[in-house]
Amino acid sequence: MLNNSQTEVLVVGAGPVGMLTALLLRQHGLRTRIIDQEARTAAHSYACALHPASLSLLERAGMAEDVIELGRRVETVAFYEGLERRSQVKFSDLPCPYPFAVVLEQSVFEDLLEQRLRSVGAKVEWNHRLCEIEPGANTVEATIEKLAPSGRGYIIPEFETVVKDRVKVAVDFLVGADGHNSRVRRLLDIRLERARAPRLFAVYEIETFEAVDHEMKLVLDESAVSVLWPLAENKCRWSFQIVPPEAAAEFPQKDRDRLIIVQAPSNWDSFHYLRRFLAERAPWFQAEIKGVIWTAHVQFEHEMAVKFGQGRCWLAGDAAHQASPAGMQSMNAGLREAADLADKLKSILRDKADMGLLRNYDEIHRAEWEKSLGLKTPAEPLSHVSPWAQRHFSTILGSLPASGQDLKLLLEKL
Repeated sequence: MLNNSQTEVLVVGAGPVGMLTALLLRQHGLRTRIIDQEARTAAHSYACALHPASLSLLERAGMAEDVIELGRRVETVAFYEGLERRSQVKFSDLPCPYPFAVVLEQSVFEDLLEQRLRSVGAKVEWNHRLCEIEPGANTVEATIEKLAPSGRGYIIPEFETVVKDRVKVAVDFLVGADGHNSRVRRLLDIRLERARAPRLFAVYEIETFEAVDHEMKLVLDESAVSVLWPLAENKCRWSFQIVPPEAAAEFPQKDRDRLIIVQAPSNWDSFHYLRRFLAERAPWFQAEIKGVIWTAHVQFEHEMAVKFGQGRCWLAGDAAHQASPAGMQSMNAGLREAADLADKLKSILRDKADMGLLRNYDEIHRAEWEKSLGLKTPAEPLSHVSPWAQRHFSTILGSLPASGQDLKLLLEKL
């Protein structure tokens, strides 16, 4: 049965990009609904750094102060080539309202977004899954399934998800912010274009006895990048890119899609491999490790959708692109896309602007990602940067936690 619920925009996916999209749409006065097939916000934190430009967007959403209070400022990015500290850039050189990055666990960030959504009269409909879409000239018909856990077994119950209800709704626009395995993108039959082979990372979130400074540290060599993010006074995260022949041993199923395996640390997995990585790539890291909080093996693609949408259905965030996690580029770019898309939908629905605005959205953001991923022409280093920076320029470009003019200004400091 078709339910004409008067929803103007349906947002599919309640990660940071989806919730910011819904929040900004609601602030524009648009009747917005947001669904997610999961039961709640993220339990673990993967994308944890917010760029200076993202903090300005969050100020617009009424959230910047809370994010800064709960997060940890990162004021400097230090570069190591192998074992040698080569250079650093300071966010204080940026002429922007928030000249720093903020590290905040994604679970905390998502909880803040959900609370802010409630404050403007919206709520995430958890356990709701998009099933089908039927795009039309004036509306999109979306079939939504309401999910519920169902237990079986007597002594030890086993739970599985079942469809409790199914409803079809008509909306003016649909936004797919439902991640790398986007159901919206697949229903629209939009393919992904790969820029390069997947990159594999071993991630360790650790607690230290000594205080961790406020620097992000990038360790560069000819074949891999390693990244240190400070999370709190005595907590940080190391991400080590795994390259062959290491990959063969640690990731035997190399051809699989994006993989995330989070596990409780064992003595072998946590300390043996972590100490080996640190000894080989960052022996200057002398903080005594109190414990490993969690570990993850993550495979990241470098790819982009050949188009960011069509008609009345559009993509934002990981649904449209994915890149190396070093600079947290994909999520932060997704937040900018969320704001741009919300503004354009408001112009179309309230100010009677032309639908051509959405073609402009597609052109601008695809061009940005084509440049970032080197899909058309390889990134060319600036002529005046040092030789070591020229050697690693494409990696640095994707690893600095900044974008747009901010990124250009930081690159000029190398």
